[in-house]
Amino acid sequence: MRVGMAAGLSFQRGNHRHRVVLGKDTRLSGYMIENAMVSGLCAAGMDVFLLGPIPTPAVAMLVRSLRADIGVMISASHNPYYDNGIKLFGPDGYKLSDEIEERIEGMLDKDIDLALADSDGLGRAKRVDGVHDRYIEFAKRTLPRAMSLSGLRIVVDCANGAAYKVAPEALWELGAEVVAINVEPNGFNINKECGSTHPAGLQKKVHEVRADIGIALDGDADRVVIVDENGAIVDGDQIMALIAESWHQSGRLAGGGVVSTVMSNLGLERFLGDMNLQLHRTKVGDRYVVEHMRAHGLNVGGEQSGHIVLSDFSTTGDGLVSALQVLACIKRQNRPVSELSKKFAPVPQLLKNVHISGGKPLEEAPVKAAIEDARHRLGKSGRLVIRPSGTEPLIRVMAEGDDQQLVEAVVNDIIEVISETRSAA
Repeated sequence: MRVGMAAGLSFQRGNHRHRVVLGKDTRLSGYMIENAMVSGLCAAGMDVFLLGPIPTPAVAMLVRSLRADIGVMISASHNPYYDNGIKLFGPDGYKLSDEIEERIEGMLDKDIDLALADSDGLGRAKRVDGVHDRYIEFAKRTLPRAMSLSGLRIVVDCANGAAYKVAPEALWELGAEVVAINVEPNGFNINKECGSTHPAGLQKKVHEVRADIGIALDGDADRVVIVDENGAIVDGDQIMALIAESWHQSGRLAGGGVVSTVMSNLGLERFLGDMNLQLHRTKVGDRYVVEHMRAHGLNVGGEQSGHIVLSDFSTTGDGLVSALQVLACIKRQNRPVSELSKKFAPVPQLLKNVHISGGKPLEEAPVKAAIEDARHRLGKSGRLVIRPSGTEPLIRVMAEGDDQQLVEAVVNDIIEVISETRSAA
């Protein structure tokens, strides 16, 4: 409730009736958090448009479409049902900057009651009809008007999440034969052994019905995993490579490159380099990818995990829209996914996590020395990325290079030194 109050007060602009669009995924706790958020937002004088279960990118789109002052998505994305969270979007449809989020967080501990609306200035809340249709039409318009998906058999796994209605409907309206799985949410089964984090069921179904492609979304549908006609998973880096190449050939690719994170494979960087395109790397997190895209005028970006951002269409990752771009490539080139999605040979890459119980082992002299030695051994033909997890007490150690044995040795040596430092502490 206090988040609603603080966010509402932060986005008061002028003397018009302020409005908020508020969506959620299918978690049971969404009902509770939705009501609390509505109370806080109305107390701050904001009118709230309740969207019900709907994908995160739909909230980002509707903020702009409905000229709202804030967008709110209640979701914990690909996490289990017992987790939940709040995503905030500004009036431009973009996620808030760290600075604005910190300002809102700072207000939570302050006495903000005196700044709330008077009795005659309280906001109202109402359910909004037709929002699913708006999003479906938006998604369909990202394809060329004359393009049809007829002749394609598609399995779509909606993770019992926010896209369980809109994704199958959009694909069917575009002409595809659609086999929809995990479209019966009950509050507890979101992401449960399904969706983008558990694609085994999708792979099996693609085999079973002899589909041309499988599409797995996560709980709030801002992320996608593609499965080819043989049931093999297509890496997010390969999806970015496919879309970037297609857009580059048609003259649509902006900024002379693609934005991804430090985790993307060196093979993607080399593939783009062969087309005289640059791979811009950011720290992990789709927000940082989007910020870099906006700052440097690029329109394709994303993460290896399947958050693909196509800023010609959306201000955030959109699993359905990204999948539609892959489907457009299939229709244009009349080739199977297995052929289209092998744009480059991935460089051997290894990621391992080491648990820490406290302290800052990355600042210890032995660890610094081991990292420097590893960089020297990998040379210019490899990369090393070491970072603390943002959500767990872990340090993630990733190395890649042309020599698989060297990559494994480098990662294991660093983890051993971190573990010894931790034990000594």
